[in-house]
Amino acid sequence: MHRKEIAKYYDDTESRSIRDDLIFAASVSVEPKIAIDCGCGAGADINYLLTSGFTVHGFDVDEEAISRCRARFKGNDKVSLARASFDEYDYPKASLVVADASLFFCPRADFKTVWSKIYNCLVPNGIFCGSFLGTQDTMAAPGDNPSVFWPATTAFEEADVRALMKNYEVLRFNTIKSAGKTSQGRAHHWHIYQVVARKPNRAENAAP
Repeated sequence: MHRKEIAKYYDDTESRSIRDDLIFAASVSVEPKIAIDCGCGAGADINYLLTSGFTVHGFDVDEEAISRCRARFKGNDKVSLARASFDEYDYPKASLVVADASLFFCPRADFKTVWSKIYNCLVPNGIFCGSFLGTQDTMAAPGDNPSVFWPATTAFEEADVRALMKNYEVLRFNTIKSAGKTSQGRAHHWHIYQVVARKPNRAENAAP
């Protein structure tokens, strides 16, 4: 995707409506109210989390996303931002990890390590709220894919997503399948798994 299209995507999503799963996740999150927004984009979720009383750590691999968020939240000491990939980021302890439409772009070779980091950064009873790309989504198609922001995506079958949740208590699990057009006017078939899950409150804290 060209920079002009990425900029338009950020323009379109900067003030987008907040997904119901995040509203729910924020409502059941435990103290201290510390959230990580993985792949923060233009900062819509960061803004919502701030209004919900969270301190927010946001990161994104794209410099424009971080630049926009730095301008948007300038002077707010409850927001910290970093330009980093999933595997590079140093995950602080958090009660809520948000990864909406961002884990799609974590390389498969890094995914197991990243998934362990997400689990381990959550405090007991901490909440994961995120989405996973299904194998039937247009973005999952191999080769030169104009729907993909970055060089590749990581897609899952439903059984694989449920296996990832083996060490969590699943609070919500929805499968989205629909067809339509993207904000760039391209035909698109969506296949997404949306999950809200709680890390158990137990003594052992081993990675999944």
